[in-house]
Amino acid sequence: MAGRAADSTVLAGARVVLPTGTVEDGRVTVEGARISGSAPEGARTIDLSGHWVVPGFVDMHNHGGGGASFTSGTVDEVLTGIGTHREHGTTTMVASTVTGEMDFLARRAGVLSELVEQGDLAGIHFEGPFISPCRKGAHSEELLRDPDPADVRKLLDAARGTARMFTLATELPGGIDSVRLLAEHGVIAAIGHTDATYEQTVEAIDAGATVATHLFNAMPPLAHRDPGPIAALLEDDRITVELINDGTHLHPAVLELAYRHKGAGRVALITDAMDAAGFGDGEYQLGPLAVEVTDGVARLVEGGSIAGSTLTLDTAFRRAVTLDDIPVEDVVRSISANPARLLGVYDRVGSLEAGKDADLVVLDEDFFLKGVMRRGEWIIEPKTA
Repeated sequence: MAGRAADSTVLAGARVVLPTGTVEDGRVTVEGARISGSAPEGARTIDLSGHWVVPGFVDMHNHGGGGASFTSGTVDEVLTGIGTHREHGTTTMVASTVTGEMDFLARRAGVLSELVEQGDLAGIHFEGPFISPCRKGAHSEELLRDPDPADVRKLLDAARGTARMFTLATELPGGIDSVRLLAEHGVIAAIGHTDATYEQTVEAIDAGATVATHLFNAMPPLAHRDPGPIAALLEDDRITVELINDGTHLHPAVLELAYRHKGAGRVALITDAMDAAGFGDGEYQLGPLAVEVTDGVARLVEGGSIAGSTLTLDTAFRRAVTLDDIPVEDVVRSISANPARLLGVYDRVGSLEAGKDADLVVLDEDFFLKGVMRRGEWIIEPKTA
């Protein structure tokens, strides 16, 4: 029993956000790498009065950070990017690629799959090359291609069971068949970078698509006689919508619109981060394209399109609560529980429950990050009096 006490920590006095709601003066007991239902006698206690304790953040759309690219970086560089986001509260993340040659993407899948297998990543998200040239955003147009199911299967095979999501313009030839293929393999088919009509989007949802990639961005705007994909994605309860809450990608009124129509259970807050996240302004590459980051906003050097973000999820959380007036419990669902469920890892992460990984974030009363724990180890230990 003494050994267990030495390996146990009680976080006491904070507002703790559980799946059932917020507990004032709550307690979270960590035993080894997991959350425990009870504390052994003699366990270390940390007083977190005046703080919040929330589940570790889960980012299902992230291209890099800390100066490192998940699309082109070495293993060590990818680990640097992962580490940067962990320091901002993201304890679980998917590595997102950008459009490239098929053989290159297959090789990258091999590299990233090893990091999934060793537990550093929760999976791979292929964003491109199966997207619309009309809504390409920061993707190289000459490398785009239709979503032929044979090509989709090639990347699935290269990822060795670690692919979690594909973003597709499902209106393109092969799009619906690719959605069905992904659904059969238990992989998320996400509608994004699309020029689809309302009717085409409904068809893709009926075929098995379940996510909207960064809703509102890289798709036709909502119009009263031509509602396009946005209306279809907002109205269908089978769809979870990604939102980038960085103050650049979405107006606060649009964020509120999405929450109002979808409800907190169908929103996933993401970063869509690129290399500059947690690193700073300067010149970068996003795949083959040159990017200039100025005042924290990433844009293509040629054409000026927004090129991902420099967002970290602690900032997205704080903005959602303090600027957008979204209830803390709803933000926790959007930033932890919902993406964890979509990625198939909610049995381990995404909420503060006994038996799950001890992944958690400590925030002060103004929602600034003060501590991060992953699997029972402090990445940032909160300073207490």
